[in-house]
Amino acid sequence: VLPWKDIDTVLLDMDGTLLDLHFDNYFWLEHLPKMYAQDRQITEQEAIDILHSRFGGNQGTLDWYALDYWTAQLQLDIPALKLELSHMIKLRPFAIEFLKQLHASRHEVLLVTNAHRKTLDIKMDQIDITHWFDRLVVSHDLDAPKEEQHFWHQLQLLHPFDPARTLLIDDNERVLDSASEYGIAHL
Repeated sequence: VLPWKDIDTVLLDMDGTLLDLHFDNYFWLEHLPKMYAQDRQITEQEAIDILHSRFGGNQGTLDWYALDYWTAQLQLDIPALKLELSHMIKLRPFAIEFLKQLHASRHEVLLVTNAHRKTLDIKMDQIDITHWFDRLVVSHDLDAPKEEQHFWHQLQLLHPFDPARTLLIDDNERVLDSASEYGIAHL
């Protein structure tokens, strides 16, 4: 049970926390390799091997989350490919009910996401939950992913909050560790 009386600010991740990861997993692990294989005229297994080797080195960086970076690296229109599958974007069970309760409470609620702005736009065109938040924060706008301390310092400058009275809900352990290091009390 969370000590809600000790929490003023709620920071919510998007992918894997509010939105189901099926869309992202299917896109990166199945659809993209298929499209890359067709574009390069190679087998899907060859495409998977190439893509996995390219993805590994960038995990946890802004490039990892940047559609423009992957468009340039892979010479494929990643936003257009994501748009083809946007019908697969779904909320996690009870996400709306949770957002409604938060919205009705005294808590300030921010969406904090590492998703690229174009990804956010695609997802919000499909399932618009933006009205449940006091502010939307995209890590690319702060020049750092949530895994880095710079993100939290920039967030503090953009939208002051008391880390001791803040809750972060995220599905990424590296992000949670970074938030803990910054001093966010409720994870």
